[in-house]
Amino acid sequence: MTPPNPRILVLWADRESTNLGLRALAEGTESIVQRRWPNAELTFHTQDSDDTPLSKRSVLRDVFRSRGPIKRELCRYDAILDTGAGDSFTDIYGLRRLILMAYVQRVAAQLRVPTILMPQTIGPFDSRLGRMIATKSLRQATSVFARDPVSLEYAKQLGRQSTSESTDLVFALPRTDHTGTIARDVVINVSGLLWCENPHVDYDSYRRSVTALIDGLLQRDRRVSLLAHVLDSTVTDNDVPAVREVGRHFGDSVEILVPESLTSVRGMLATANVVIGARMHACLNSLSVGTPAIPWAYSRKFAPLMDSLGWNMHVDLRTTADPARDTLMLIDSTDFTVARNRALQLLVGTDSRMDELAATLGDIGVRQTAR
Repeated sequence: MTPPNPRILVLWADRESTNLGLRALAEGTESIVQRRWPNAELTFHTQDSDDTPLSKRSVLRDVFRSRGPIKRELCRYDAILDTGAGDSFTDIYGLRRLILMAYVQRVAAQLRVPTILMPQTIGPFDSRLGRMIATKSLRQATSVFARDPVSLEYAKQLGRQSTSESTDLVFALPRTDHTGTIARDVVINVSGLLWCENPHVDYDSYRRSVTALIDGLLQRDRRVSLLAHVLDSTVTDNDVPAVREVGRHFGDSVEILVPESLTSVRGMLATANVVIGARMHACLNSLSVGTPAIPWAYSRKFAPLMDSLGWNMHVDLRTTADPARDTLMLIDSTDFTVARNRALQLLVGTDSRMDELAATLGDIGVRQTAR
């Protein structure tokens, strides 16, 4: 029997994270849980959470101990909801992160704590070891949800035939009515990840494209705001330094936006004409409040999810010769009143997907720990 106030661990998402995408995943998961268990006790952990026992360093202290730090933490919970940080269940960010995620999943399975992989990108896994780890993780999970059809098929190819398709957890967040209030024109999220050397795209090319895009918009008398979606911290790829560097280059011609919270960034996005960004959750946040977005894709996580939403306005930085030109052509040819109506219409489908996810989650039995 499921307890009325189950203890639930939400993995790889955090309401206090400087990455507003991880905050969206955390609060979206909380919204889903509250629809089924309004009195649930939720705990959030990422590898960077303060005093977390679920870190790469803890794996070595846990692996040969029957009561290691990770085992002691996981046995406290009735269920685990693993968000995969949205797109981290892959080896493209390195094997160390994947090994940590897989080890936590393995310990949960050993302790018989039900583990649900919440809607997320699954794969790709470019290494043989990565595919082996992923296959075992998918097999031992209680339930698996992909957030796009490509991830769904990928999970099935790895042997998890019962994978279900949903969509991103950002669409579970409450929406504030900003109808008729357009305070900003073009909001550009400048990605600190791509602004410096990275394994995804050529950073010099990305910098030139951002600068060319802003030049083109200003020449068209468009108002430009630069947005940080990963806030300032010791993490070197946060967006704030990149946003401020671009801001210094353009001076008073652009507005700088550094939000204080997930609520504040959603308010900024809701009152824009269009949002352009390489942080996918900046674009998903935008669409989830009914504002058109043009994602600048740097990996395979972008297009399948956007296409499954019925949103085909995106530019692939890996294959497009001139992202700034293509984006300006999109902006010049788009009636954004019509585009906003399209964005609002897609929310009907995402609302339904989130309701289905909550209902399915309620059907999954959770254990009852000693109280």
